[in-house]
Amino acid sequence: MPIFEYICRDCTTRFETIVTGARTPVCPSCQGAALDKQHSVFAVSTKSSSSGASAAGSCGACGDPRGPGSCQMN
Repeated sequence: MPIFEYICRDCTTRFETIVTGARTPVCPSCQGAALDKQHSVFAVSTKSSSSGASAAGSCGACGDPRGPGSCQMN
């Protein structure tokens, strides 16, 4: 089931909800239906055998949510 993120245009509440079938989401705060769908960012966590810079030289110090080496800061 897909989880979507929205911002309500009426009260500016940010929320996420599971959307199934033809169900139209509504704001949990004001019950408004004027919503803007947001681009979702997700994170994946995996175990790593090393705890430092990778072979590519990425440090992970910038805090980019995509993980070490994603921001291309060298």
